[in-house]
Amino acid sequence: MTAILQEDLIQSVADAFQYISYYHPLDYIKALGAAYEREESPAARDAIAQILTNSRLAAEGHRPICQDTGIGMVFIKVGMRVSWPDATLSLQEMIDEGVRRAYANPDNPLRASVLADPAGTRRNTKDNTPAVVHVELVAGDGVEVICAAKGGGSEAKAKFAMLNPSDDLVDWVLKKIPEMGAGWCPPGIIGIGIGGTPEKAMLLAKETIMAPVDIHELKARGARNRAEELRLELFEKINALGVGAQGLGGLTTVLDVKVLDYPCHAANLPVALVPNCAATRHCHFHLDGSGPARLEPPKLADWPAVTWTPDVQSATRVNLDTLTREQVAAWKPGQKLLLNGKMLTGRDAAHKRIADLLAKGEKLPVDFTNRVIYYVGPVDPVRDEIVGPAGPTTATRMDKFTRMMLEQTGLISMIGKSERGPVAIEAIKDNRSAYLMAVGGAAYLVAKAIKSAKVVGFADLGMEAIYEFGVEDMPVTVAVDSSGVSVHHTGPREWQIKIGKIPVSG
Repeated sequence: MTAILQEDLIQSVADAFQYISYYHPLDYIKALGAAYEREESPAARDAIAQILTNSRLAAEGHRPICQDTGIGMVFIKVGMRVSWPDATLSLQEMIDEGVRRAYANPDNPLRASVLADPAGTRRNTKDNTPAVVHVELVAGDGVEVICAAKGGGSEAKAKFAMLNPSDDLVDWVLKKIPEMGAGWCPPGIIGIGIGGTPEKAMLLAKETIMAPVDIHELKARGARNRAEELRLELFEKINALGVGAQGLGGLTTVLDVKVLDYPCHAANLPVALVPNCAATRHCHFHLDGSGPARLEPPKLADWPAVTWTPDVQSATRVNLDTLTREQVAAWKPGQKLLLNGKMLTGRDAAHKRIADLLAKGEKLPVDFTNRVIYYVGPVDPVRDEIVGPAGPTTATRMDKFTRMMLEQTGLISMIGKSERGPVAIEAIKDNRSAYLMAVGGAAYLVAKAIKSAKVVGFADLGMEAIYEFGVEDMPVTVAVDSSGVSVHHTGPREWQIKIGKIPVSG
């Protein structure tokens, strides 16, 4: 029997979640660097440059790659010849203690995003516990662990279908990818789980995105089974859709497609799709009884030599403190802006509370007249930071509040990530407003542009409070202009036509 000490598992889990908060897997970074070199879309190339630069900054500074430091997931395989001689906690409790230590680490505190009572009070557990744990007993005398942190934007885009055995699985995937929009922060990795039962298919899809990026090795040697044939076919066809980095249109939407299958009932074809976003956080370690896992830091020299800097030549500098409705209405789709001055922040909980106050005829804690709001929930600052990593959250969650904000508060523009839905676009068009997009997956880089920060409303909401940020040259792109034109519609369509492998209807 191999004796594994309780503290060794706890500390290994804690170290792993800290590690993945600021280190990308090198296989992902190298694949993204290769995609940057191939990319022909200027907007997508700029977005990838921001993600790569952010990745290196996070690795150097040991600060989160993304402000959404995810929900903790652990896949653990315990050998049947393993004992836990000093354990006073269950396996779930040991893992939760490791997650707790990681997220409360004073040198690199991670954002607490886990809510208890999800259909009721939605109370923040404050330490990101409990983790979602998948346990398997296997032959052997060691413990294999995969720790992953999945952001809410990519988790929200997971798909499942119980297809008929005669249905075309590839067609289903190709219909779902455009429906997912850009909230999962492409370019990333798509996991496909096929077979088993509904919950087994979802688990297969989730587990397979933890594997290394190796699609180019597969292309070089050729497929050996149906699952590998599907990987190659889907990789080519998904990229031919032209969705591109951040949904702006381009050559690379996915860096890899993973497929795992399992026997299923003769009457069924369960299929699950789970994306891994530009943050792509996971690491693997082994415990053999000799102590906690040792996680070797990657070499910064292995990062691609890509450094993003503000494009002061072609971008338009905007003074937020004197911004007018007329200026906002004049912005054009795809126009690059560098924002300067004061902006407000707010996301789901703040918008809900604003709606409640307005419905009661009560005063708001801050005046939104002629202001811009940034959809963000930042990480707490450490040392001399003004604010921790502060990248955009998915804007579509605020769509149902958009007309209210534009017509009842005096707000004139919004900043977030990914596309806007038809309800929000109609409200933007009716009010001659605009929606600006910041790059998801560049949270630490964005935070460098924030020069002051203070809470000005709903302090009890924690990271969802309303802040006032003072920014200098914060990079954004006009994603929806005052006439309702969305670059998340026009960009992918343009690049699907240019790639020319999938017909464009209409």
